[in-house]
Amino acid sequence: ITPASMTIVFLGITIGTIMTMSSSNWLMAWIGLELNMLAILPIISKPKTTRASEATTKYFLTQAIASAMMLLSSTINVWQTGSWSILELKNKFSTTIMALSLMMKMGAAPIHFWLPEVLQGTTLQTALLITTWQKIAPVTLMYMISNNIQPTILVSAGILSMIIGGLGGISQTQLRKMMAYSSINNLGWTITIMAFSPNMALMNIFTYIIMTTPIFLMMTNMSTKTLQNLSTTWTTSMTMTLSIALLMLSTSGLPPFTGFMPKMLILNELISQKLTTLATLAI
Repeated sequence: ITPASMTIVFLGITIGTIMTMSSSNWLMAWIGLELNMLAILPIISKPKTTRASEATTKYFLTQAIASAMMLLSSTINVWQTGSWSILELKNKFSTTIMALSLMMKMGAAPIHFWLPEVLQGTTLQTALLITTWQKIAPVTLMYMISNNIQPTILVSAGILSMIIGGLGGISQTQLRKMMAYSSINNLGWTITIMAFSPNMALMNIFTYIIMTTPIFLMMTNMSTKTLQNLSTTWTTSMTMTLSIALLMLSTSGLPPFTGFMPKMLILNELISQKLTTLATLAI
């Protein structure tokens, strides 16, 4: 891929996300997400391997299905309300379909199956892009419609994401798959609290992005792709190995690291909402 075409691709990704975040109309938000999806496909398929081609196909199909669900949801809502406005999503069926499509877009359970496979088939830099930048637009849309989504749906998907993210990462030896399950787990926290405190959900996802970015950048720098590689990196760079270890502990929400702060606030909010059982499950 030439530098000029890479510039166009990255411009498409950036403009698509910004367009979705700043739109108040479902049609413009959908166009932004489509532009974003089409722009990232050449990046995923850049390594000329069968794994990369498979990852590109899986990513395209799941995102296309999610986009179709978004269009279906917004169209049904227009029939009911006569408005394309994002804030006018009043129909319960439309809201449920929209919530599921956004969960599919960002890779939250129960529609998470594509995320570990896609990350495993791409480079570390692309995996960083998918787990961070690509989540901003769907999370923003979910934030905008959070008042209309039934809390039961968000809480159920959130708890499921936490469980799948936590258990799925245990048996992995590939770092990219581990990071994918870490992403699913973190999305679980974000979606659960979205029903009660959307601002806290945004703080949680952005804290996660800030912590994940240096992990991927250091793994790229040291060319580590498996746990076995990571266990031998201390011989070449002790500082970087220690930094990755501390950042991973922070991402998992261990006190006194930064990652513990949003989780503590989320648990506090759930308890104050009289959702003690839910808070216990989250722990």
